[in-house]
Amino acid sequence: MSDDSRNGQGIGVAWFLAGLGVGALIGVLYAPKSGRETREDLAKSAQEGSEYLRARGRQAAERASQMVDKGKEQVTEYVGRGREVVDRGRAQWEDFVERGKNLVQDQTTRVSAAVDAGREAYQANAKPSEPRPSEPKV
Repeated sequence: MSDDSRNGQGIGVAWFLAGLGVGALIGVLYAPKSGRETREDLAKSAQEGSEYLRARGRQAAERASQMVDKGKEQVTEYVGRGREVVDRGRAQWEDFVERGKNLVQDQTTRVSAAVDAGREAYQANAKPSEPRPSEPKV
């Protein structure tokens, strides 16, 4: 912005404030009420405004408190849901681990049985051989 536009704004604000002051002065001079009545009305309006602000402040505090309570409830609900999901996941994981253990045990048993059967078959078929006629006896 140029300096001319800043000066123009400053002059405009000054004229506005001057007009505001003149208007207030004329309003007080031509007021239909006496000074005491005007002061009482101003005091009454100020008191009403103060009471209004207090009431609005209490309402805002109540709303904020309600929002905090609602937020706490929602967080508690989400934490509960999260725990449920974690517990379900843990239960599924434990189920998978248990199934895996059972599968490994099953396979171990089958392999052991197969090895035992192979050993028995070998021992049954592995009779001491008689020496061949071309071989000398030892």
